Amino acid sequence: MSTTDLTRTPSSGGNRKIWTFSAWLKRAVKSDTNNSRIFSAGAAQTDYTAWFMGAVDGTDGRLFFQNRVSNSTTELASSRQFRDVNGWYHLVIACDTTQATDSNRVKIYVNGVQETLTGAYPAQNVDTFVNHTTEHNIGSADGAGYTPRYWAGSMSHVHLVDGSALAPTVFGFTDSTTGEWKIKASPSYTVGTNGFFILKDGNSVTDQSTNTNNFTVSGGTLTKTEDNPSNVFCTINPLLLSISNMTIQSGNTAKRTQSGSNAWRSEYGTLGASSGKFYYEFKIEQINNSDPNNFWIGIVDADQMVNTSNNERFYQQSRGYGYHAQSGSQGNNNSTSSYGATYTAGDIIGVALDLDNSKLYFHKNGTYQNSGVPTSGSTGTGAINISSGYTYLPAIAQYYSDEKWSANFGNGDFNAAGISSAGTNASGHGIFEYDVPTGYTALCTKGLNL
Repeated sequence: MSTTDLTRTPSSGGNRKIWTFSAWLKRAVKSDTNNSRIFSAGAAQTDYTAWFMGAVDGTDGRLFFQNRVSNSTTELASSRQFRDVNGWYHLVIACDTTQATDSNRVKIYVNGVQETLTGAYPAQNVDTFVNHTTEHNIGSADGAGYTPRYWAGSMSHVHLVDGSALAPTVFGFTDSTTGEWKIKASPSYTVGTNGFFILKDGNSVTDQSTNTNNFTVSGGTLTKTEDNPSNVFCTINPLLLSISNMTIQSGNTAKRTQSGSNAWRSEYGTLGASSGKFYYEFKIEQINNSDPNNFWIGIVDADQMVNTSNNERFYQQSRGYGYHAQSGSQGNNNSTSSYGATYTAGDIIGVALDLDNSKLYFHKNGTYQNSGVPTSGSTGTGAINISSGYTYLPAIAQYYSDEKWSANFGNGDFNAAGISSAGTNASGHGIFEYDVPTGYTALCTKGLNL
């Protein structure tokens, strides 16, 4: 939702003192000094209620709650930072300004845990602008008179309850086996006049509660992703030094720009595996074909990631394996050998990783190179042999600063553009351009648990 604004203006007022907001959030940036707005209500800078994640005080990833009346602001901030860009957070804000004790007026929970807050609480019995007959915004503070400050990431299962301050256990629960905080897909509560439930299982802004409090997409485009609180897909890790000078967008799946001089840089996935069979795709969008210094796509042992700003080539590692665009070679341990066809802008490279048999396969636009057969098991027809017993991550490296690529780990798009036609996928996890080999699945949390 990084350039998207959802709006609704209630036709009648509700309870402005007592309400609950619940949403699942996934960050898509490694740091955010622009203070990504999660929700706001208010028509002017002088009068609004809003919460956001950012770095108001230079400390990235804190949660902030603001209530501003006639230009006088009360602000609360979480003590903890939330910097994970791969997993989902469950946020609950329960407000009841009728409470005599100030710390009971606003409670913030993340993944079922109440946060320690610093700052000033709203005065007793003060009206917030939530449930007021003014513009309500999800994913921005546009309605509060600001230049839009968009939420940099994804959202799912967004609830507003009008008239009740609820506990997080209404919307989630702790798994008794894993200890993980998990989503209740259809929680039970009394929604109230201006309550709503949107972004359930996709990008629908139609209210799924008993009300018809639908939202409007007033800016940008909502893009559905297969990634959700119940099944987290691999992305590219933006916290590594190698991409500190890059612009990575589309939920950390697409490289757009790179500052500084040309130099080798490698990027790595957020999820890895040591067993199982996994499939993912990279699309080359812009490439320099005149020089052998261009693209490598492949995998690397998680313990051998090179994490410096320049001259990173993952295939130089003893357990780094890649497929080269300009020559079509395979690379490992800083050595190359003949493998397959060259590839260029517009080509999609599929990666089939068989960790049960220590084999690696690449296809170009659906044709497996070196006559590879990903379903050949231990025979490994046309495979690249890899060292066994290690945890491997997706990897990509490029030399030129203007080169661009996007990844599809199963989300179903390349840089927010839907795939042209989905291939078959027996596991049911993820949507890909090409057929997923039988026995393979997406690199996602459910795929890892198959």
